[in-house]
Amino acid sequence: MKIKKLVKFAPMMLLTFLLGLSGCSGSTAADARVNDHPSEADEELHVLTIGTADSGGTMYPIGSAIASVLSGHDEQLKVNLSASNGSYTNVENIKNGQFDMGLVSGDVAFSAYQGTDKFSDHPVESLRAIGAVYSSLSTWMAPESEHISYVHELAGHHIAVGPEGSTTDLSARTALKAAGLTIANTALENYSFSASVDSVLNDKLDAVHSFAGIPVHSLTDLASQTPCRLLKYTDKELQKILAANPFYVRATVPAGTYPGQTETLKTFGIKCLLCVDASMDEQLVYTITKILDESREELISAHPSLSNLSDPEYICSQLPIPLHPGAEKYYTEQGLLKTE
Repeated sequence: MKIKKLVKFAPMMLLTFLLGLSGCSGSTAADARVNDHPSEADEELHVLTIGTADSGGTMYPIGSAIASVLSGHDEQLKVNLSASNGSYTNVENIKNGQFDMGLVSGDVAFSAYQGTDKFSDHPVESLRAIGAVYSSLSTWMAPESEHISYVHELAGHHIAVGPEGSTTDLSARTALKAAGLTIANTALENYSFSASVDSVLNDKLDAVHSFAGIPVHSLTDLASQTPCRLLKYTDKELQKILAANPFYVRATVPAGTYPGQTETLKTFGIKCLLCVDASMDEQLVYTITKILDESREELISAHPSLSNLSDPEYICSQLPIPLHPGAEKYYTEQGLLKTE
């Protein structure tokens, strides 16, 4: 009878014994070490996509540099690169979730946030900036054989104004209007940067426009293959352009930027921003901002257009749209933003 009772209660005794072991083991040093470190589930891998522009311009290599720095400095970040038609497309793809980040020209960012121009019927009020990364400059190049020195002398010629709907295209049309050129007296063609070079070399185009950080690879390529010159704006034309576009600023293309360029060119430009949606996780944006700020020298060495990053205030001052809270928090901690 006693044996039967012992067998009957044996499973219960075993369970009690095991539970006791479990309770004791909860305070071991081994478990303490495990709890000191996040599990693989806690260390979530963030796979992000950054939208750039045509591979022959400046946005693409700059986006590549940003992706490389972010992926290389944080094991939990993997940033993929995507070519696109430029700023407008990047804003739309950030809005619809196809891109996590995108390089966006300041004028397009302002237009999207305010709901003007192409965004008049669908403002993107959730667009936010991590910071400015470089400045895009308006640059026209033509073969010396065309015997053209000024932008207004392009009347009657076939010229490439950039991919359709891109910031390069929009700024070219703004500049041409100020110079008195229209589609009635000039043939404006929407070409990618690389296709523009090929077409100029094959005598299908007479000039090409870029609105990107300098030097632009495709323009360097063109000037390396045939003697070229940069076309000038008159002071009156520049004044007219700047008066009509408050986010454009006076700029220069230093002599020697391109093969055969012996004079500094006066032009206009605008800041290009790294943008995200307001819904992006604040801590994630803080981390991205911190990595980029601490890697400024590495970024500058990756592409000459990023030289403005040597001035920390360039990144977060005079921006046309609000900063993301995660970026704002970081810049405030670094003393780059004044607190109210």
